[in-house]
Amino acid sequence: MSLDLVIRRARLEDGAAPVDLGVKDGGIVEIAPAIASDSPERDAAGGLLIRGFADSHLHLDKACILERAQNRSGDLGGALEAVTTAKRDFTTEDVYARGAQVLDKAIGQGTTLIRTQVEIDPLIGLAGFEAVRRLKADYAWALDLQICVFPQEGLLNYPGTEDLLRAALEQGADLLGGCPYTDSDPEGQIARIFGMARAFDVDLDFHLDFDLDTSWRHLDEVARQTMAHDMQGRVAIGHVTKLSMLPPERLAESVALLRDAGIALTVLPATDLFITGRDHDHAVPRGVAPAHVFHAAGVCCTVATNNVLNPFTPYGDCSLPRMANLFANVAQLGRPEDLAACFAMISEDPFRLLGHDSRIAVGGPADLVLLPGPSRAATVSEIGRPLWGMKAGRLTFEAPAPRLFRP
Repeated sequence: MSLDLVIRRARLEDGAAPVDLGVKDGGIVEIAPAIASDSPERDAAGGLLIRGFADSHLHLDKACILERAQNRSGDLGGALEAVTTAKRDFTTEDVYARGAQVLDKAIGQGTTLIRTQVEIDPLIGLAGFEAVRRLKADYAWALDLQICVFPQEGLLNYPGTEDLLRAALEQGADLLGGCPYTDSDPEGQIARIFGMARAFDVDLDFHLDFDLDTSWRHLDEVARQTMAHDMQGRVAIGHVTKLSMLPPERLAESVALLRDAGIALTVLPATDLFITGRDHDHAVPRGVAPAHVFHAAGVCCTVATNNVLNPFTPYGDCSLPRMANLFANVAQLGRPEDLAACFAMISEDPFRLLGHDSRIAVGGPADLVLLPGPSRAATVSEIGRPLWGMKAGRLTFEAPAPRLFRP
């Protein structure tokens, strides 16, 4: 068989023997210990080959705005206020340009699948959505972009928001989000969001319980509505920082609740560490939900970027191995099997959450990323930088390992 490309000596699993992959017309047509072919070659040199990383929660529309939006208090209220003020000047062209900066970074870090959260309200209208929809089309050469529209500043307290959300869903938004903690009627928002999701037959992704007060939470109502609407496996929740403050017995109850309701948990360590605990002057809590505990119990868990260079998170290079490493540090995880679980939370689990297959197999697309380390655990512990990636058999980026010039 004539092939477009042969990838030599790639490992598909930790410790597995290297194999060759044959690529034809954008797909994988052969995997074997050795492929006899004089087609063009790319040597993986024993590196780990994956389908890429998946970022399950990323805000493109409000990224890269530090020069115009400062969080003066450092807390959640300061971040919301700063972005609301800056958002008055957002245009479709502006959102597109800043979002493109982030996608360029993400591609070079080996990310091939993203769920982006897009704010919808009467202030910004559909300008952000229109920009991100363009980005989705223009960057399809390198990654798949899933658009989640949501009401960052409330729904029932902000007349006109629901009509705009419905318009975005009618125009191709992939799923719907919620943010009940900013609404004057949080449970009313949750009920309305579930109703819209059923009407449009889309999945849900909530920003939830973004503080450390364990005397109340919206998680229970989201779980109740999930089961009442028979949406198990179609709902995700992000932040849920209250979970970081629960004693073992109550945490176990929450694990069982998410598992029984089929709700996925997304942890956003960079933002959660930066925002939470600001009212403590000593013994500052971490504020990062223990995703590894939920993951071990069978809950779909992901670790994601959230924000890049904005008042919620004034950091970010879009490296998901870096984010997994940050989570491992916070959770004090060091065993190889625990680090491998952190790797799963930026690869297999978010792929599954976003409805994609992360397996490399004959008949599948040649969407591939090569990692330099010998294992998934090493990628997390060493923050392994991908060496190259491709989509449909076409190279999308290359970042060769540094060359040392010894004396």
